[in-house]
Amino acid sequence: MNQHQSLDFQEQEFANILQKTIDLVLEQYAKVDQQAGFHAISQKDVAAWFDEPLPLLGHDPITLLEQVKQQVLDSATGNLGPNMYAYVMAGGNQISTIADFLTSTINQNATKWHLGPAMTEIEKRVIQWTAEMLGYTPDAGGVMVSGGSAATLTGLTVGRNVFLRQHNVNKHGLFGLRPLTIYCSTETHSSTDKSVALLGIGTQYLRKIPTDDQFKIDLGALQRQIEQDIKDGLEPFCIVGNAGTVNTGAIDDLTQLASIAKRHGMWFHVDGAYGGLVSSLPSLQEQYKGMELADSIALDFHKWLYQPFEIGCTLVRNWDLLRESYFKQADYLDTSLEAKSDRLEFNEHYFQLSRNAKAFKVWLSLKAYGFQKIQAMMQKDLDLTRYLEQQILDSPDFELKSRSDLAIACFRYIGQGLDENQIKQVNQDLIAALEKDGRIFITGTRLRGEFVLRACIINHRKTRASIDYLLEVIRDVAQHLRASASQHAD
Repeated sequence: MNQHQSLDFQEQEFANILQKTIDLVLEQYAKVDQQAGFHAISQKDVAAWFDEPLPLLGHDPITLLEQVKQQVLDSATGNLGPNMYAYVMAGGNQISTIADFLTSTINQNATKWHLGPAMTEIEKRVIQWTAEMLGYTPDAGGVMVSGGSAATLTGLTVGRNVFLRQHNVNKHGLFGLRPLTIYCSTETHSSTDKSVALLGIGTQYLRKIPTDDQFKIDLGALQRQIEQDIKDGLEPFCIVGNAGTVNTGAIDDLTQLASIAKRHGMWFHVDGAYGGLVSSLPSLQEQYKGMELADSIALDFHKWLYQPFEIGCTLVRNWDLLRESYFKQADYLDTSLEAKSDRLEFNEHYFQLSRNAKAFKVWLSLKAYGFQKIQAMMQKDLDLTRYLEQQILDSPDFELKSRSDLAIACFRYIGQGLDENQIKQVNQDLIAALEKDGRIFITGTRLRGEFVLRACIINHRKTRASIDYLLEVIRDVAQHLRASASQHAD
């Protein structure tokens, strides 16, 4: 075919482009241990790089890749390297990089079986493997989604529709029904708030239950709130349990939550986006008891399975529950003329019709590394968090503010001789100052109203040296902040 009749390049030209791409990828990994956490480039400057009119004529791909290196790769926030502690982000893995490339190459739409036979069966298999990792029912159904937020929305959508099955809310909506109430702790992720809003339930009916001194939901307060709502004529619908909160890694008493939900005929959803998959470790299985009783579970594979963005997962107890919520007859999707078989159509089990084959990189990672090796990386991250906690406890200029079984540590820089107001100020100032410094990237949060630094340690490339460097950089930047404050005071 003449090159002007399609968008394809000549074979050798394409080979040269691929080689240039490989070189850029290898260069990223060659210096990954030294990757800066953040690049303090102004928004104005970054916007200026891409401020140009619509390109009407093409550019040389090799030259374009050089531009990509300078303006995209070299300025990227350091998600690959060991100096990222902000949010809950893993460093990806090399096999998944290859998997994403191959997935884009064959361009399968993982929606109907005959549009992606292998990818459909792979996704089904990954769902089964995931249930096995968690000790969940082997009959589980599930779907790959963009991340934990979409996974929670999916689980709660199925829950709402099943809970109100006799009212057929997909057809009639929520009009005329008693308001539904949902219960979670004050530490629950904001995706629950967003889901409640999107589902038409209304955030005023989302009950944020206080936590105990370990940031776990207060079971007594939960029970009292449910009973009060019943007296007030409301309809308790769902309890959301935390299998590892994003603030502190707290794990609710999932067995008790399942029992309360069952007693009141409620749906039990577990937000395991942060901590769900680490339940596979023998050292943590006791803390996760009760997760196997959930009606739906939200997971995030770009955390503990070290996948590149984006991939999350929702599990429910069987495939029929998904189909009940999402099936919609459409002539152009009719399967009545196809050969009868055990084909599973994902478009009948999820909202999206067009969806990429996310499960492939998980499947390839598990095949290439083996789950035991991935578990070893999980355990290493947990061990590094315990090491960080001990370093903080042993340091006179740091203060540990929370402890958990997972890989999050909340702490403050307290310096030497600083009063409480000075400590509060320096910790708030540290966030912007560390971002400008760029050596490490870390953010903060609030625990019971107090601002703290929050280090998330999910990256198979981190070592004890990485942890030591984290505290060294924070200490260095904090001391410069204090020196600058003293000069201005003088």
